Amino acid sequence: MEWSTVVVDSALWTVKAYAITVVVSVAVITALIRFTRWGSQWWRIASSYFDPRTGVGGLGLAGLVLLLTVFAVRMNVLFSYWYNDFYTAIQNLDEPAFWRFMRIFAVLATVHVLRALVVYLLGQTLDIRWRTHLNERLVDRWLDSGAYYRERFVDDPVDNPDQRIQVDITDFVTTTRVLSMGAVNAVLSIVSFTGILWDLSGPMVILGVEIPRVMVFLVFIYVLVTTAVAFWIGRPLIRLNFLNEKLSATYRYALVRVREYGESIAFYRGEPVERGGLLAKFAAVIRNWWRLVFRTLKFSGFNLAVNQLAIIFPFLIQGPRMFAGQVTLGDVMQTGNAFGQVHDSLSFFRESYDDFAAFRATTIRLNGLLDTTDRSAKLPTLDATEHGDRLDLNGLSVGTPAGAPLVTDLSLNVEPGEALLVRGASGSGKTTLLRTVAGLWPYADGTVARPSGIALFLSQQPYMPLGTLREALTYPDPDGAAASGGDDAALRGVLERVQLGHLADRLDETADWTRILSPGEQQRLGFARILLSEPAIVFLDEATAAVDEGLENSLYRTLREALPESVIVSVGHRSTLDGFHDRVLELRGGGRWAITDRVR
Repeated sequence: MEWSTVVVDSALWTVKAYAITVVVSVAVITALIRFTRWGSQWWRIASSYFDPRTGVGGLGLAGLVLLLTVFAVRMNVLFSYWYNDFYTAIQNLDEPAFWRFMRIFAVLATVHVLRALVVYLLGQTLDIRWRTHLNERLVDRWLDSGAYYRERFVDDPVDNPDQRIQVDITDFVTTTRVLSMGAVNAVLSIVSFTGILWDLSGPMVILGVEIPRVMVFLVFIYVLVTTAVAFWIGRPLIRLNFLNEKLSATYRYALVRVREYGESIAFYRGEPVERGGLLAKFAAVIRNWWRLVFRTLKFSGFNLAVNQLAIIFPFLIQGPRMFAGQVTLGDVMQTGNAFGQVHDSLSFFRESYDDFAAFRATTIRLNGLLDTTDRSAKLPTLDATEHGDRLDLNGLSVGTPAGAPLVTDLSLNVEPGEALLVRGASGSGKTTLLRTVAGLWPYADGTVARPSGIALFLSQQPYMPLGTLREALTYPDPDGAAASGGDDAALRGVLERVQLGHLADRLDETADWTRILSPGEQQRLGFARILLSEPAIVFLDEATAAVDEGLENSLYRTLREALPESVIVSVGHRSTLDGFHDRVLELRGGGRWAITDRVR
């Protein structure tokens, strides 16, 4: 190594190696995408971030990380030659050379440390930006396609989409960077250090035959054989890692359900049943975990054994040559370093197999989420048009997923200021009819036209978002300000009108309001949302089932007075609702229905 020109030589080497690496990497990625299933699955997830049209800078960051990875190989080569010259100076008792190489080491070490810190910063920047991009992309697709709701209608829906978005995206991004840069480092190291090893390696007589450059052939044969064995041992890890994620997510979801339905479980004294279900799910996690542990034990044990055995190879071969005066101590040390670099680089693919197995499982899970999202988006939708000021249903037919009719050829209109009550036996399709009008139910035909303006659907248990009471009251206004202006006086006034005045001083209190408010209070809060948003049409699905008849009477009277021009459609069983509606639509089962005038 000519240390006086090392800076220029290293710069030229890095530029040349980088250019070759970019070309080869693009070719390899293209081949993997075209000819392997997991490659195409990876590209389906990753491509949007590296599209220059998205403007997220993914290619630029990846290019910088790749450049520093190439430079890291050059640094290792320089350290290898430094070992040779340094130990040769010690063997020759050359004190000036000793101190010279100590100064060179200080420079190399400083550059190495700075490079490592910059690589870490750029790598984390790449991970964070890529993770942010993927999270926004998948969340948008999950919500915009309606998959968060409509996935229940597709065949074989994915389990735990929340975990796939929150955990698997992080694993996908980080593992992609670590494995790809590790592979680049390994290949470049193999090329660079094989040349060094070739120059330092001598012949060896095996069974009477002299084999030149034996160490080069030895390291390649040894690693290729052990890698093949390791892949055979580690192959089941892909399936076991996939099952581990699935079973763990299922157990976690079961725990969340116990928390969500804690009151019902407590009233039923259902602790023994819940305990049995939770322990059974946890036992499945542990059984698979033990399988993973024993398979990893075999895989890691084999890798550790072959790695330790490889340490002595260069010294066994170069030791006799040094004692014979054919090579110096520096040559022996550089041989050990070069042999270790080639061996470790070749072994990268073997030792990373378990990481690749987990990565493969992560890619499968994210592709499963995308598949379900796409299938949900392709489900038929009865889109409701908005025009005029009344509700029009023409030739509307609604069925179950199995094809059984719920409503057949329904035609009706509800004028502004009128209210329609939908009644029928349980299972006759009342709520499903509302879902159809909302555009949520895919098994329907006909046309639906809603009044132009805000349409509000109020279910039996109104949704309470996480956050402040103000945000719960003005939901789904993204700015937390309803049509009335959202000022505190208006919000307090609405709470008083629905008899929730005792909550007026808690508007900015952050809490889990689903747990704090009783079902009746939640329903009253739903009516408060209606009064704030003043919708053109409102759908009420058993929206007063949790309040007494007196309070129900007050809520409906307030609603009719506050929204004199709005269309109101209610689903309910109580006869007390008749007086607040102009007509009754009775669903009689089997697709049959009848409309009668109000009976109040």
